[in-house]
Amino acid sequence: MSEPENYFTETQESVPADLVVAGVYPDYAAGFEHSLVVLAQGLPCWLVAGDDGHRLFVEPATTGLVREQLACFDRESVGWPPKPMMDQTPPRRGALIGPVLWAAGVLDVFWAQGRWPAWTEAGVLDSQAVFDRGEVWRAGTALFLHADTAHVLTNVLGGLFVFPAVLSTFGRLRGWLLLALAAVAGNLAVAGLSYPGPYRSLGASTAIFAGLGLLTGRAIRSAQEADHPHRWRGLFVPFAAGFTVLALHGAGGLNIDVGAHVTGFAAGLAVGFGAERARRR
Repeated sequence: MSEPENYFTETQESVPADLVVAGVYPDYAAGFEHSLVVLAQGLPCWLVAGDDGHRLFVEPATTGLVREQLACFDRESVGWPPKPMMDQTPPRRGALIGPVLWAAGVLDVFWAQGRWPAWTEAGVLDSQAVFDRGEVWRAGTALFLHADTAHVLTNVLGGLFVFPAVLSTFGRLRGWLLLALAAVAGNLAVAGLSYPGPYRSLGASTAIFAGLGLLTGRAIRSAQEADHPHRWRGLFVPFAAGFTVLALHGAGGLNIDVGAHVTGFAAGLAVGFGAERARRR
């Protein structure tokens, strides 16, 4: 079987007289694209440049079939290719200053813990103290306390990576407010899950995983709202990325409070999703 012929000529005089115009297109690219539709059916065609655009000629016997297929192609091409699922919100600048000041504050508090050990006992997250004596502030003060040098340095480095991303995404003031809300909620949740049994915890890791949850929740909401035919598939990408980081860095090692990491991430996920939903509305 011979291949279909596609002729691209400069003048209409070179086109056989019995051919029929199947379509007229404003430029060569559009005409060539539609000629491929004809060739895909195994039919010959001729693309001719003229004053009114590029004309696509076909044989009279195939006119009806070609026009029908070209009309289907035009209908299916509306809105194609779809826009990529990308966040169009410009990143905020100056998001590193706040995390650096936070890191300096955490290191200062750690130094004060060594000098005044009572600070640790007064501010550690204690489920019985929170729910029996109403010392709810411990859910916040525990985020600034650490057990040893390795603990505080690990969390400071983690915060310097995660917090600038949160602030550049949500904005400085809004980012800190959402981060504080998610971190405190995560601490209250893990304390509530352990109550009435004893539970004591300290460290900024809950806030770090809350920040990771904020970014994940916002990305999920953005993918859900994207004008893309396969946006539901895109929901699994931030889910997979967030849970992978949580599993790799939040669920292994000795003396790791996995519960606080999970509740911090879950709280951030819910807060980030809800905050992005409210912003779009």
